[in-house]
Amino acid sequence: MTLRRAAFLAWCTAAALLAAGSPAGDAYVHEIEAARADRVARLTAPDGWLTLVGLHFLHAGANTVGAEPDNDVVLERAPPRLGVAAVAPDGKLSFALAPHAVARIDGRDVRTAELRSDETGEPTRVTFGTVTFFAIDRGGRKALRVKDSAAERRTRFRGLDYFPIDPAWRIEARWEPFEKSRLLPVANILGQVAPEPVSGKAVFERDGQKFELLPIDEGPDEPLFFVIADATSGKETYAASRFLYAERPRNGKVVLDFNRAQNPPCAFTPFATCPLPPKENRLPFAVTAGEKTYRGAHE
Repeated sequence: MTLRRAAFLAWCTAAALLAAGSPAGDAYVHEIEAARADRVARLTAPDGWLTLVGLHFLHAGANTVGAEPDNDVVLERAPPRLGVAAVAPDGKLSFALAPHAVARIDGRDVRTAELRSDETGEPTRVTFGTVTFFAIDRGGRKALRVKDSAAERRTRFRGLDYFPIDPAWRIEARWEPFEKSRLLPVANILGQVAPEPVSGKAVFERDGQKFELLPIDEGPDEPLFFVIADATSGKETYAASRFLYAERPRNGKVVLDFNRAQNPPCAFTPFATCPLPPKENRLPFAVTAGEKTYRGAHE
């Protein structure tokens, strides 16, 4: 299950607390509070974003993995020589354990295996002790993403801070579908740019002005995914962006509930590869709703 799908299912679970129609009073507050509690539970889970401790890009051929500093991929909690991650000429990945090294690959006691990356959906996971790593693909570059359930970011999590819940920030926007889905160039924090599908735009008014937001559309079973910035970015909120998920349009409308705006994984760890907002999604006004800057970011 993708991160975006998990976030959307959490949204649906919280929304079930509210009957159909416009939110009001305590019911809406409880809905948002339930969504926030679920958000914290997912962040602090044994495989949540707070456990991310490393991102290691691989070169072609053999990449040694282990705790010794002469390894290509140095993992602090690993044995001196854990194994070798190999990148074949056709881009396929494999992993072979070093003699006497102990680890499990997708929960199995095997010595070698193909390393499926996140491009395939569910990547192959190599686990030893509290540490797990798996392969990711970013713009054709292969890397090992490393998580540790004992990471300090998880064990010393400081909690999340929010603007006050304000129903006025739940905005019903007009959905304007494009005649044909477009590809929008979206950059990430690594400086890579990838085309993302956009099937329409959400149009709304604020203070007498019209604004438009473009969501990444990952298919009919996924939520609309907005990467946004606003006048609070770099001040009250994380500088690079915030994420906003929305249920797919109904009857020509899409609900933008900015009380649900959340920090991207990059706000919590330097090892995530988050998308940046396209210029169309940089709002000139302050969105004083949703998550604020994480206070433990610089610890």
